[in-house]
Parts: sequence; structure tokens; C-alpha cells
Amino acid sequence: MIALFAPDAAATDAIGAAIAAHLRAGDIVTLGGDLGAGKTALARAIIRARLNDPNLEVPSPTFAIVQPYRGIIHADLYRLADESEIDELGLIEDENDIVLVEWPERAPSLMRRPGLGIAIGMGAAGNGRVLSVTARGREPKGLADALAPWRAEETQ
Repeated sequence: MIALFAPDAAATDAIGAAIAAHLRAGDIVTLGGDLGAGKTALARAIIRARLNDPNLEVPSPTFAIVQPYRGIIHADLYRLADESEIDELGLIEDENDIVLVEWPERAPSLMRRPGLGIAIGMGAAGNGRVLSVTARGREPKGLADALAPWRAEETQ
């Protein structure tokens, strides 16, 4: 597990870019955290970096549930009533897609697939974001080094 601290939106964007560079086809990235913790902000940063388009419009998938991009699926499972509904959403139809999942606890089976688990919370006194990154199935080579600038030590 890698503990990180993002003091501002620019750091969140940079962390997202570092993560994006280390993802592989078929990875499932689960983004957990309370409402307003920054799940969509981090997903947006990953998508923009992965697609090399810093101005790409990346809306929250809260109401659409699934937002597809070239090689990336971004899903918000908050409104799912039952895990069996993920089959209808087509989240894992293409094994080459990278899938970013907000509210993954609604579909626990996704949290067992290869990729990354990222828990996001607010920093002390509401300052910045605290992130915990855990590799599932494989450790992306070089990811720990790429995230070193944001390692949480005495930051909280």
C-alpha cells in the first residue's frame, strides 16, 4: 500500500497522470471514498492523461452510470441496486479496456480483479486529499517511484 497526500487539485492531477502512465489494458481501478472525497477528480485526471488531452470534457458518470472513452470505461456504481447489474452495464466486455469504478463496494467482485484499489479521503482539517493506493494482482513496475513526490509521511 502506498499512502499519498495531495495538497491541491494540481497534485491530484499529477498523481492521476502518474497512475495513468502505469495502467495496462484490462486493469480495473477502483476508487473508494465518501461523497465529495475526490473520486471523480482523480478519475478525470487519469482519463485526461491516458488520452493525452488535458482539456477533454470528462463529466461525472453519476447519472449516466457509465461514460465510455477510447480504451477507458468510467463508471459510477452509486445507484446500482445489485451487483448483478454490472453485467448489463458492459463494464468488462472488452478485456483491453481500462475500467475506472467509483463506489466499487456496490460490486465487490470488481475489487478482486487485477488493477489498483484507491481509497480517497480528506486530509486533516479538510486540507487536501489523502490517498491509499493498493495493487491487486500485480505491482505496476515503477508506480511507487512515480508516486514518490506525494508520499505521505508527516504530512497529516
